[in-house]
Amino acid sequence: MRALWLEAETLRFRADAPEPEPLVGEARIRVLCAGVCNTDLELRRGYYPFAGVPGHEFVGVVEQAAGHEIWLGRRIVGEINASCGGCTACRAGRLSHCERRTVLGIRTRNGAFAEWLALPVANLHEVPAGVPDEAAVFIEPLAAALEIQQQVAIEPGLQVVVIGDGKLGQLVARSLALTGAELVVVGRHATKLALLEAAGLRTAAAADLPRRGADLVVECTGNAEGLSLALASVRPRGTVVLKSTYRGAATLNMSALVVDEITLVGSRCGPFAPALELLASGRVDVRPLVHARYGLDEGLAAFEHAARPGVLKVLLRP
Repeated sequence: MRALWLEAETLRFRADAPEPEPLVGEARIRVLCAGVCNTDLELRRGYYPFAGVPGHEFVGVVEQAAGHEIWLGRRIVGEINASCGGCTACRAGRLSHCERRTVLGIRTRNGAFAEWLALPVANLHEVPAGVPDEAAVFIEPLAAALEIQQQVAIEPGLQVVVIGDGKLGQLVARSLALTGAELVVVGRHATKLALLEAAGLRTAAAADLPRRGADLVVECTGNAEGLSLALASVRPRGTVVLKSTYRGAATLNMSALVVDEITLVGSRCGPFAPALELLASGRVDVRPLVHARYGLDEGLAAFEHAARPGVLKVLLRP
């Protein structure tokens, strides 16, 4: 099949990539549309030693599902962590932290930048008819944004800062705005901040952000500078949520964390069902976040486009 192939930090287009062979309980899915995210860009830079087809944000149609024929022909999105069901984490209900998990396009499972992919049927969610493909692609990152609300209690009036105006920061801000929190988004790209302002959100430059004033800070930049700003902005006994992955190490003032009793929360994958509901109801509009569309054979150009400063979502259509 045609696919993008990543190996040894080198991305290339292949016309002869191996087609997926679904295991028992898995479905073969024809990819309709897939999105390039920062994790894909970081994988190319060596964030994790993955070899194979990258890509985990997708919408597709089920073409094969032995024993689960009810799924045939359905338009779906899929949770990216395929768990074993038998390890300690799985038995405790922590499926996304399965000790033997594979992760679509990230860890020992070929991903969505291809004509087909395979996922367990248990991971699938049908897309409502009113949600177009280009919106459904955002389900996985929107679910990741909603995970914050699963981990931290957010009430109306809470002072919340989102640092980062990129793809994930846009979704985090739009979802947190629905909680009634007092929200401000910090970024440095005028066009991206304008999108947030058009959605009714308050924005600010880093230099204008009050120090040690926020109850909750969500770091979405994936760089050490953003993390430093987050730690400088949170109040004593406040919470910092780390939402981005990136290659490299960050320097932390551990004494300050202890003295100010700061809570650090790592946040990764989240719930698909409420993300689908937000898109279906129109409460979160992702259409302004699509910046470019490419065919699969233009995948290298798509990655280069996605890596440019100021660019939001780039889509691939096999």
